[in-house]
Amino acid sequence: MSTLPQPEGRKLLRIEARNQQVPREEHPDWLKTRVSNGPNYQEMRGLVKRGSLNTVCAEANCPNIYECWEDREASFLIGGAICTRRCAFCDIATGRPEGYDQDEPRRLAESVQELGLRYVTITGVARDDLPDGASWLYAQSTREIHARMPGTGVELLVDDFKGDINALQEVFDSGPQVFAHNIETVPRLMKIIRPAFRYERSLAAIRAAKDAGIVTKSNLILGLGETREEIEQTMRDLLEAGCDILTITQYLRPSPLHHPIDRWVKPQEFIELRDLAYELGFPACMSGPLVRSSYRSGKLWVEVMQKFGREIPPQFNELVAFASQGAAHQEAEAVQARLDARAALTNKKA
Repeated sequence: MSTLPQPEGRKLLRIEARNQQVPREEHPDWLKTRVSNGPNYQEMRGLVKRGSLNTVCAEANCPNIYECWEDREASFLIGGAICTRRCAFCDIATGRPEGYDQDEPRRLAESVQELGLRYVTITGVARDDLPDGASWLYAQSTREIHARMPGTGVELLVDDFKGDINALQEVFDSGPQVFAHNIETVPRLMKIIRPAFRYERSLAAIRAAKDAGIVTKSNLILGLGETREEIEQTMRDLLEAGCDILTITQYLRPSPLHHPIDRWVKPQEFIELRDLAYELGFPACMSGPLVRSSYRSGKLWVEVMQKFGREIPPQFNELVAFASQGAAHQEAEAVQARLDARAALTNKKA
């Protein structure tokens, strides 16, 4: 067995010790991505640091951080950097959070204003230690951003607040453009992958947001041990619950202590699942090995608004233009095109 240091000075959990015995998996070629350490990335990095803000881009080691920050897109992480829940795929630290920064929404809004962002995703760690699960923090962040920048779109990616309808209602009432709650995996694996979550409770949260008239969104992670049949049934369950936007992605194992990768899903399967999503009736879907739930979120919101025939305010013209440019860099269609071009070049040289 590996002799990795004990995390945070504690003993390994039994599941972590078992995971540690499975060697790290070698990434396939299609998971290689570009690094663009440009001026916008550096400016974003500096602003996040000055504002003492957390981003899921950095805390979760997102592979798209260079691309998104260079294009001035970021997903902010509120409520601290320590989560009260432990999901088998997640790289965010688990423990007992200290403190509750009620000034965070103001600082976040100021940073969004300074960057001139037109669409922002806000997510957070689970705060089961708080009576409201930090629902006020999400709501106040939305209110602060809209007060300073009425034309900025806000997407909230939240946990289930343990089914507390009052907490959910506070989030709904703050007026986000999109309510996102990620179901992540199929029912059979929920207790293994997300032990603090319940499949039906997650569907209920999405259903409640849809009933409140908000555009809804969820995410599925592949490579955790699910079957194709289970994936398709979960997609149907999400659609029945009122999910408007679906993102589908590949699980990447953050460390040897995390859940082993069951399989590498090829780009072609991601394309097939995207096509199935549209056939089933999802208004918008983005699918690809390195697509993450907040990747190009503004593009997906525009797509839904257009499908619903709703007016898109003129301040979102840049998002509308971007949405019309075709597949994003990490969508499976674009990934497959790069693989095909590389193969053609190799064959030509041969």
